[in-house]
Parts: sequence; C-alpha cells; structure tokens
Amino acid sequence: MAKHFVDKEYEVIGLCRKLTRLENATCVLWDGKTLDSWAKELEGATALLNLTGKSVDCRYTDENKRQIIASRVDSTKVLGEAVSNCANQPKVWLNAGSATIYRHAEDKDMDEETGEIGNGFSVNVCTTWESTFFSCDTPQTRKAALRISFVLGNDGGAYPMLKKLVKFGVGGTMGKGTQYISWIHEDDFCRSVEFLLNNSIEGAVNITAPEPQPNAVFMEEMRKANKMPFGLPQPKCLLELGARIIGTETELILKSRRVVPKRLLDEGFTFKYPTLKEAIKKVSE
Repeated sequence: MAKHFVDKEYEVIGLCRKLTRLENATCVLWDGKTLDSWAKELEGATALLNLTGKSVDCRYTDENKRQIIASRVDSTKVLGEAVSNCANQPKVWLNAGSATIYRHAEDKDMDEETGEIGNGFSVNVCTTWESTFFSCDTPQTRKAALRISFVLGNDGGAYPMLKKLVKFGVGGTMGKGTQYISWIHEDDFCRSVEFLLNNSIEGAVNITAPEPQPNAVFMEEMRKANKMPFGLPQPKCLLELGARIIGTETELILKSRRVVPKRLLDEGFTFKYPTLKEAIKKVSE
C-alpha cells in the first residue's frame, strides 16, 4: 500500500506500534489506543487509512476474542478523537472492515444494498467495528468502511500458506468445497483504495473482485497456476484437527463468503484482474 501511494507521489506516514524501517513511508510510534504526539500527523492530511487490528488467524479463546475486538475499537476511537481535534481535518477516512460481516452464503451474492448481515463472534467484531467508526464525530471528513475480502498477494496474508499446501500435495478441496471465497488481487486492492480517495463514496464498500468462486474451483486454479497435477482433499474433521495444531479456526476456510463489489462497479471502478484465473496466475509468477 505504501509503495503504491509513494509511486503516486503521496507522502506516506505509517503509525506503527514499534519502530519499523519502512522502505516507502515514515514510521511514527503509537500504541493504537492513546492520544499522543502522533496525532499531529493527521493535521491537513489528504487521507487516513486505518488497517489496525489483531489478526483473526488464531484460536478464539476469551483473551484472543477480547484483543481482537479491543484492537479494532480502541484504535478507531482514538483516531476519531485525533481527527476531531484537527483544525484542518483529513479529507477522507477509510477504515478497514471485513467481508465476513455477511452471513454464510452459498445461495446468492451479498452486496452492500441487499446483503444479509450474519451472526456469531466474527460478525459481531465487524458490526462493532463499523458502528464505532461511524459514530466518530468528524463532520469535515468523508468516511467509508472497507469490507475487505481475501487479498491475493505474496507479502503476508493467507495466500503464501495456501501455496505451500498446494506444493506439498495437500491443496485439494477443503470441506465440502461448495463454500465461496471472495478475493481480490493486491494490485486491485490498492487501486480500489486510491479510487475511493478520489471519489465521493461514503458508508460501507465491499472491497472484493466481482467473481467469488467455490473453494473447489479456487483450489483447482491454485493447483493449475502452481503446476501441481493433484491435491489431496481436506475433509472438515481433518481441518479441525489441523486448525488446533497450528492455532487457528476453521471458520476462516469453511465460512462461505459470496461477496460482490456493487458500489465500486456502479461508480465505474474497473478491475485489472477481474477473474480468479488471471489473478492467481499473476500472483503465482
């Protein structure tokens, strides 16, 4: 993200919880919950992009649940306070969210207008996060909540792990394979954020490619792109055991996210990688 915007001649300031050498940005320390000297960086900013939140790639213990919610709510609240204190507030504030806010859906697409909100812990995280964001009193700043899907890229995220599974011969269908995966190539993710900076969209926006695919199709494309002729299937019982061993939850794999980007398409955004085959081929090069 930083490289994308530096290439567009923006100055990028990263709020970091520890001192980090950022190749394409300046690192400024914050703790994600306390108003401090970092807040002056927001004065007159073109945009604020908040991606803060403890990874959900963990077991949902009581303590991890607390941290997952607190990391999102605390950071959003303190950013709202910092923005409201600015004499010249940022023009736009884009706050991360998740496409998992919608119900498990195999029967129809979930868009921003007709999509049905689900239930359970992960959905509660999303709804609490968004309600905190929109309750911040920042009248001079346009706000949009990004309901982000699975981002295809090699620098972090789930794709490198899935690629390893494919190369080890265990990249077959996961569970029933009928659950949908919503995805977006990392280039289109950055481009969609840039599009929102230069657009007038407010409210919730699905950040995902237009063609979600069932898990069976997704894993087949993964195998083709990585020149792997076979992949052992992973039944639910085996996934449950593996999730316990590596300290994660099967919901990340088994929940069906059939989410589509209606608002982006309606506003004229064009995807560089609109199909799964194109996107996986590019990211696997």
